Amino acid sequence: MKLRKIISAWIALWLAGFCWISCNQQAKHPADTTTSGTIHISVDISYEPLMDSEIKVFETQHPQAHIIASYKPEADCFKDLLNDSARLIIVTRDLNEQEQAYFRSIHEPIVSKILAWDAIAVIVNPANPDTNMTVDELAKITTGDYHGKPIQLVFDEQNSSTVRFIIDSINHGKPLPAYAMAAHGPSEVVDYVASTPHAIGMIGVSWISDPYDSLGLSFLKKVRVVGLKTANETRYFKPYQYYIALKSYPLTRAFYFILREPYYGLGTGFVNFLASDKGQLIIAKYRLFPALMNIVFRDATIQ
Repeated sequence: MKLRKIISAWIALWLAGFCWISCNQQAKHPADTTTSGTIHISVDISYEPLMDSEIKVFETQHPQAHIIASYKPEADCFKDLLNDSARLIIVTRDLNEQEQAYFRSIHEPIVSKILAWDAIAVIVNPANPDTNMTVDELAKITTGDYHGKPIQLVFDEQNSSTVRFIIDSINHGKPLPAYAMAAHGPSEVVDYVASTPHAIGMIGVSWISDPYDSLGLSFLKKVRVVGLKTANETRYFKPYQYYIALKSYPLTRAFYFILREPYYGLGTGFVNFLASDKGQLIIAKYRLFPALMNIVFRDATIQ
């Protein structure tokens, strides 16, 4: 009996040692490379159509790579990054000081970069005659200081990047009014505005641009896109790529990746693809302005 106990204890000790060695070998030899393996990433819901296309092309080029994207509000993407459930997030802001301090405190490498410039489009029902608006007028609507005809303000998600941008940049910290509501994603914003004459929607420009228009001049015909101008401008601008590039359109924002990867893995491979010419051309197709391509604007005369 005593011999059996000694043998059992020895086997248990051997198994524990084997597991320790195996785990250390796996740590030294990660399961993924820049072109193979599986990773989970979290993506701001504003970019679902764009990132679906990017992932499809990347996986076609690298059949052994599998990128599983979860589309969610931006605040949840940052939670995933901080709790290490997503190595890579695609969002509309960089790390703030508190987040940077956290990664410094745990000695964790973190990389972020702007991939493109994006915009928030203001959309209304086709029956709405108000297709131009100043930023001051928009601010009255988004803060509750508007006292005109009844309206319904619609955002994509309660904690979305669109809500954060409007509160930070247009409302200057003021909360949204009681007549603001959250839909269940950008596509529902489009459908709601298309069927509700008094609705005003806020949505990422890629969701309302016509992907089949090679010139990038067409928006979805089921809604109308509002032109905006600041007090310093004499004309109204819509969120076309040219005006996004020049920052003439007032609701322009950045499009970032933030990568938490301590080695050259699949996250690194994918962001390198997003920054490549092919990845940037896909970004351009979805009406964002690529930040990492050398694009030259030329005047043209239309006859």
